[in-house]
Amino acid sequence: MATLVLVRGGGDLASGVTLRLVRAGLQVVATELARPLAVRRLVAFSEAVYEGETSVEGIPARRVNDPTDTLRILMVLSKGAVPVLVDPEGESIAALHPTILVDARMLKKPVELVSSVVSLIIGLGPGFTPGANCHAAVETNRGHMLGRVYWQSVPQADTGVPDEVSEKRAERVLRAPATGVLQAHASICDHVEPGQLIAEVDGATVAAPFSGRLRGLLRSGTPVSAGMKIGDVDPRDDPQFCTLVSDKSLAVGGGVLEAILSRADLRPHLWKR
Repeated sequence: MATLVLVRGGGDLASGVTLRLVRAGLQVVATELARPLAVRRLVAFSEAVYEGETSVEGIPARRVNDPTDTLRILMVLSKGAVPVLVDPEGESIAALHPTILVDARMLKKPVELVSSVVSLIIGLGPGFTPGANCHAAVETNRGHMLGRVYWQSVPQADTGVPDEVSEKRAERVLRAPATGVLQAHASICDHVEPGQLIAEVDGATVAAPFSGRLRGLLRSGTPVSAGMKIGDVDPRDDPQFCTLVSDKSLAVGGGVLEAILSRADLRPHLWKR
């Protein structure tokens, strides 16, 4: 079997990494929470947890309930799909012994070093320090450094400010107006107009801030807390952006691929022979 890469996370950024690695011919397994919270669900492998299976840009994925069921995982891989394991605690790391671990959970806080022996640990964004809790880190902030691989320094701190899209920043991100259960009144890819009802939480409404395309929205029935990100409106109003992995995710995925290929000792073992 080829070298196994385990990606912790199935959200849009993690899925961009997984997509790039799979397209490069690597064997990739992803892990997720029991109730994933990806907003951009049409480009997130985490949707397999809810639906049983999904695909991102033509790459299929299948849910695996038991993260230690190596036979089931190998069967999914053999069919050319990405196994998405319900594994919030990372039990699969010890069970599968991956050669490469990519922590793409975007916790944005210091992450503990995994106890299992892994040849290469790559962390995405804030919270990772090469030599402490990873071997390499990849920059996730937009700008000149996006996708750059750090072997000695650390990624930039979390700004807390959403990326700008067509001169829209904080206003393009939809947030829960209260703590409760989300009820959706629109669907991803819908065109929305200013003031249009998109969702509500226990009677408190969420309206479109401007004209655009609803690029992301949490599933109806999802418990949320006040201020939590629940959606994303894209002012460019292009429906294809709802189903394509973002430029940011692909750039970060390219950084992860560079970090892997930088290890000369791993190169001979990356693909099946």
